[in-house]
Amino acid sequence: MNLLGTILVLLVALEHFYILALEMFFLSSKPALRTFGLTKEIAADPRIKTLFANQGLYNGFLAAGLIFGLVLDSSVIQLFFLSCVIIAALYGAATANVSILYKQGLPAILAFLVVLFF
Repeated sequence: MNLLGTILVLLVALEHFYILALEMFFLSSKPALRTFGLTKEIAADPRIKTLFANQGLYNGFLAAGLIFGLVLDSSVIQLFFLSCVIIAALYGAATANVSILYKQGLPAILAFLVVLFF
């Protein structure tokens, strides 16, 4: 695997670990409220906290899968998890906020192309 591919995959993984932290542990923080467009009152609702924690866990699994692919130096595993990120970003853009496609999808697409072709 080339260095650029490794760096891009690592950046996508780190982004998803960051999202995990925001959604599972820091939902009431200013960065999380701003990122997700929430008010403090909404973020304090136990049902909302549970939904975000669930999403955070899924983001953590995506990040862990990418790290697993890097540790094993397996482009197949990396491409699978990058595909999952891309599909999730497309769905998020279609159903929640189009900026998800740029913030999460674009880095994953770039990483996917580098891993696939270089």
